[in-house]
Amino acid sequence: MSRIEPSDVARVATLARLALSQDEIAAMTRDLEQMLDYVAALDRLDTQDVEPTAHSFELPTPLRPDRAVPPLDPEIALGNAPEREGTAFLVPKVLEEGG
Repeated sequence: MSRIEPSDVARVATLARLALSQDEIAAMTRDLEQMLDYVAALDRLDTQDVEPTAHSFELPTPLRPDRAVPPLDPEIALGNAPEREGTAFLVPKVLEEGG
């Protein structure tokens, strides 16, 4: 018995507003089944003595010193701006008054 049915894929596609053909739904159903098989195979592994990690090897995080630097000249920063007002980017209004 399949864990993922084509009707499930079609329903999720509708919710996501995706237009999938019947061939795409069939392919997606097969792909999702394969993913679930892979997860099931991983579930069967004995990880009792494996310490949880974010990476499989030690990954150093290089940090640079935090130093103050002079700000970018506003004329350079706004040089390619489609619209501006003084030293600010001018963008379309997206909220109504009081929002």
